[in-house]
Amino acid sequence: MHNTTDTTPEAEAVQLASLRAMSGQDRIRQTCVLSTHLRTMAFRAIRRRFPEICETELKLKFIEMNYGKSLADAIRCQMAEVLS
Repeated sequence: MHNTTDTTPEAEAVQLASLRAMSGQDRIRQTCVLSTHLRTMAFRAIRRRFPEICETELKLKFIEMNYGKSLADAIRCQMAEVLS
């Protein structure tokens, strides 16, 4: 069992038991909910840091921060080509 730094072994055991008791569908649903929540938090943090950027640039900044500047720049180039 892998211990996290902020969770006691007892609490982690309870978490794992809860996950194991879930059906595969429920685990996927929970993963999607948590993923959506984390993405929303990330977008809010980027918006606080860069309040002046438009929605498109906000999404590109998210891509840049999570997947790298080269990917975000490639998307920017593709968007510029489409718009020109």
